[in-house]
Amino acid sequence: MKTAKLLLLTALIATVYLLHQDSWNWHKAEPLVFGFLPIGLAYHAGYSILAAILMGVLVKFAWPKDLEELSARRPVSPPDSGTGKSGQPPARVDRPEGKEAA
Repeated sequence: MKTAKLLLLTALIATVYLLHQDSWNWHKAEPLVFGFLPIGLAYHAGYSILAAILMGVLVKFAWPKDLEELSARRPVSPPDSGTGKSGQPPARVDRPEGKEAA
């Protein structure tokens, strides 16, 4: 990864981290956003959206390419459908009436 891109992504992470420390909204509920949402809650909703966008940017620009190449070369097995190794459904366990599984 290029040094400039690494520095920019690091600066973005640090900025979002610092924005999470919102001490200015701790002791006030007003003004209300949209007439009903306390400012601290609205701030954290916006912060959550910003954090999600940052994660998308990190996946796009900082995800290791070799992981994608490795997974492309490895055969993908189908998900387990609960049938077990033999292809048969799991055996039913009969319990005496009135007895529940622990």
